[in-house]
Amino acid sequence: MSSKELRINDQIRVREVRLIDAEGRQMGIVPTVEAMRLAGEAGMDLVEIAPQAAPPVCKILDYGKYKFELEKKNRESKKKQKLVKMKEIRMQPKIEEHDLQFKSKHVRDFLSEGNKVKVTVRFRGRELAHTDRGRIVLNKVMELLEDSFVLEREPIMEGRFMSMVIGPKGKK
Repeated sequence: MSSKELRINDQIRVREVRLIDAEGRQMGIVPTVEAMRLAGEAGMDLVEIAPQAAPPVCKILDYGKYKFELEKKNRESKKKQKLVKMKEIRMQPKIEEHDLQFKSKHVRDFLSEGNKVKVTVRFRGRELAHTDRGRIVLNKVMELLEDSFVLEREPIMEGRFMSMVIGPKGKK
């Protein structure tokens, strides 16, 4: 055991720490016992902020209040996040024109809400021999949407499905 370490309860504790007081002022390098005594006198806790530093950095603060402030910051940041959902529209290669327009209207609505949309064409049985028809359907969907989207993933085959992912056009 080196002179900088102190063994307490089978754990190696550093004998000296860099201390920051409750107001944020640096107190310098002090013995751990002294830092704990100062925290006790202030009625606060000694919290290790940067354990990887040499010597470790500890701060005197109210740990309960510190945890509360951290959780409050996390809640605020989550409120500001825009959650993008992935919606899916399924079709078949032999879809009628009216049905295609109806589903394209739904895709447009999803995009206007800020969601990404996965447009999927499902092939059944012998339809797998005519995957070019699925690509034609997906191209028609893109034509009906005009320029109100950003193509995030080109149409590709995934087993019995051909799909593409489109996202809302960014507002500038």
